[in-house]
Amino acid sequence: MKSPLAPGIRLITSFSRDSWYRGFILFLTFLFYTAYHLSRKPISIVKGELHRNCSLVIRPADLNITNNDTWCDWTPFDQDNYQTLFGVLDNSFLIAYAIGMFFSGIFGERLPLRYYLSFGMLMSGFFTCLFGLGFYWNIHSLGYYAFVQVMNGLMQTTGWPAVVACVGNWFGKGKRGFIMGVWNSHTSVGNILGSLIAGVFVSSEWGMSFIVPGLIIASTGILCFFFLVERPEDVNCSPPQHHIVQENGETEPLLQNGNGNGNINGAVSTEIPEIVEEHSEAISFVGALSIPGVVEFSLCLMFAKLVSYTFLYWLPLYISNVAHFPAKEAGDMSTLFDAGGILGGIMAGLVSDFTGGRASTCCVMLILAAPMLFVYNYIGQRSLGITIGMLLLCGGLVNGPYALITTAVSADLGTHESLRGNSRALSTVTAIIDGTGSIGAALGPLFAGLISPTGWNNVFYMLITADILACLFLTRLVFKEIKGWCGQLSRSRGFKNDLLKQ
Repeated sequence: MKSPLAPGIRLITSFSRDSWYRGFILFLTFLFYTAYHLSRKPISIVKGELHRNCSLVIRPADLNITNNDTWCDWTPFDQDNYQTLFGVLDNSFLIAYAIGMFFSGIFGERLPLRYYLSFGMLMSGFFTCLFGLGFYWNIHSLGYYAFVQVMNGLMQTTGWPAVVACVGNWFGKGKRGFIMGVWNSHTSVGNILGSLIAGVFVSSEWGMSFIVPGLIIASTGILCFFFLVERPEDVNCSPPQHHIVQENGETEPLLQNGNGNGNINGAVSTEIPEIVEEHSEAISFVGALSIPGVVEFSLCLMFAKLVSYTFLYWLPLYISNVAHFPAKEAGDMSTLFDAGGILGGIMAGLVSDFTGGRASTCCVMLILAAPMLFVYNYIGQRSLGITIGMLLLCGGLVNGPYALITTAVSADLGTHESLRGNSRALSTVTAIIDGTGSIGAALGPLFAGLISPTGWNNVFYMLITADILACLFLTRLVFKEIKGWCGQLSRSRGFKNDLLKQ
C-alpha cells in the first residue's frame, strides 16, 4: 500500500516554481533593505555616549581631569554646541542621500540591479566601518566623521530605487497595499536591529556599534551578488500580470504580447484584447514629474519624512535627556517607535486597499498624528506604561503614511496609465518621490539640532507643523478620491433603483 505524502512535502509541493522564486525574491529584498537601515541607526544610539553628563559617571582614580562635566565625552562633541555638531553629522549623511537619490533612480534603470545593489551594500558597509574605526584610531576630527557620513549617504542611495524596481519586476502592479505594507516593515525591522546591535557595544566600545552593522550590510552585498534574480524571465518564470493606474484611481490589466493571444498565462480569450507592447526606454525626469500625483505625494513625503527621521536620529537622545535613561536603555526604548511603525505601515496598506484611497488614508493618519505628538511630549515620560503606549501609537501614525507613499503609492504612480506599461519608469518615479522626501529627512534632524537647545517643546511644535503641512499637500487628491467614491455610490444607487423599477 502506497503511503500518502508527508504533510510538510504536500505543503512544499502546493506552491508552484514561480511562487517559490517570488517568495525568495521578496525575502532577499526585505533582507537587503533591512541591512541598509540597520547600518543607518547606530549614529542615533551612539550620540548619548559621545556626549554624557560626566558628573554622573564614575571616573578612574588615576585620571587627570580639567572639566568635571565633559571629561568622559568624545572630542569634539564635548562642547556646549554638541547638539549642533550632531546635526552636522546627521545632515552630512542626509543631504548627500537626498541629492544622490535623484541620480540613483536614473542609474538604477540603466545598470544591472544585481551589480548596482551589491556595489552599494559593500561600499556602505565599508564607510560604516570607517566611522567605527575612528574610535580605535582615536580620531577626533569632525571633518573625518562628516566626510564618512557624506560618502555613506551617497552609497545608501543605491538601495531603495533598486529594491523597489526588482520587486516591481516580479510582482503584479494591481492593488498591493497590504503586501507592500508587510514588506516595507524592513525599515522598522532594520531600525530595531540596528538599535539593539549598537546598544550592545555603545557603553564599552562604541566603535563596534558601527563596525558590526557595517560587516552585516557588506555580507548582504555578497549575498546579493550570488543570489539576486532581477526578472522572472531570467529563470524562465512567467511574468506577473501588470496593471495600469487610471486617472480615477482604479486599475485595469495591461495585456502584453507574451504569447500571441494577449494573455500572459496562456489562456485563450473569447474577446479580442488590445495588445500593448511594454516600452523598454527609460523615462525622463520631467516625464516622471508630469505623472498626476507625483508632485503632491513627493511634497507630502518631504514633510512626513521630516518627522520620521527626526525621531530616527533624535528619539534616543530625547529619551535620555528627558527620562534620564542611559544610552543603551534609551536606544532600546526607542525601538518601540519602530515597532509601532511596522503595525502602522501594515494598517495603512490594508485600509488603502479596502477603500482604494491612498491619499485619504495618509491624510487621516497625518491628522491623527499631530495631536498624538503633542500628547506624547507632555505625558509620554510619566510612567513606563504610558511611554510604551505612546511610542507605539506615535510610531504607527507617523510611519504609516511614510511607508504607504514609499511603497504602494510609488508603485501605483510608476505604473500610471500615461506610461502604458513602461515598467522601467518605476525606478525613476520611486527615486523622485523618495528623493524629495529625503530633503525633509535632512531638514528634520538639522532643525532639531538647532531648535533643541531652546527646549524640546519647540522641536515637537516643529514636528506637528510638518505633519499638518504634509496633510495639506494631499488636499486635491483627497477631494478627488472622495468625489470618485460619491460617483460610485450614486451609480450604485441608480443601478438598484433600475432593478426595483424592473
